[in-house]
Amino acid sequence: MKLVVIIPALNEEATIGQVIQGIPRQQLEGIREVEVVVVDDGSTDGTAEVARQAGAFVVRHPFNRGVGAAFSTGIRTALQRGADLIVNIDGDGQFNPADIPALLEPILCGRADMTTCTRFGRKELEPDMPWIKKWGNRVMCRIINTICWGANFTDVSCGFRAYTREAALRLNLFGSFTYTQETFIDLVSKGMTIVEVPLKVRGVREHGESRVASNLWRYALQSGSIILRAARDVRPLAFFGLIGTGLAILGAICGLIVFGVWLKTGATSPVKSLLIGSGTFLMLGFLLMVFALLADMLGRQRRVLEEILFMLKQDRLKS
Repeated sequence: MKLVVIIPALNEEATIGQVIQGIPRQQLEGIREVEVVVVDDGSTDGTAEVARQAGAFVVRHPFNRGVGAAFSTGIRTALQRGADLIVNIDGDGQFNPADIPALLEPILCGRADMTTCTRFGRKELEPDMPWIKKWGNRVMCRIINTICWGANFTDVSCGFRAYTREAALRLNLFGSFTYTQETFIDLVSKGMTIVEVPLKVRGVREHGESRVASNLWRYALQSGSIILRAARDVRPLAFFGLIGTGLAILGAICGLIVFGVWLKTGATSPVKSLLIGSGTFLMLGFLLMVFALLADMLGRQRRVLEEILFMLKQDRLKS
């Protein structure tokens, strides 16, 4: 099999060469060839040149499009270059390239379609990092686990991952800011098996600042938007149905309050406005439940189209 390691990078001149040189190339059982693809996402330093000198194939974005867009470019390039397995690793040196065999082991044994490094799977391996980032990861995990039908992932924001060719072909991501959480939602919805691999990771960058998590409020807003739309796409019945049910319950509560006042006083004048609110909420709830059924129908059509797209990708890459 051929392994392609993709490295999305923005201004990683200080570390990119070391990361590329640390990628194991000889001691990977079952792998005949290892290639490194660096996606230079509009760097203003010498990232691209250092990567080329270290032996990587470089794809360059003329301007910064976001790590999600860089990841998608890397996946597409790796598939075009004949990858059977794909590993994604950051170029900042936080992950140890020597851990790639451990990351690939569940895939090579047939236990996973995708593996991901978890920084929090074992207490003794937890990195030294700000508490706010650990708390944010726990919140993200709860959200993703809920969307992914009660999964139990412990780290959904780590960028050190491995994919089979089929998993990479089935990926359809839309977020340009980041890809980490959306990948879980997309692949789990398609029946792909994801296995976490506990690994030791450096908690703080040695050089520079993270372009994704440098501003936690911006990260929460951008990531939340991507997760919300992904959840809407893969679980439309639950997404719109829950909103509709909530509005219907609120309308029913308002109606019961009005009814209770009427029974006691024979009039609705103290809470007359609630009567209008009750009717409005009940009508909106009903409309959203009907919309949920229509969205579910469109969701089924989407799954059929994605299966056709998967087969078209396969045929195109074979030719």
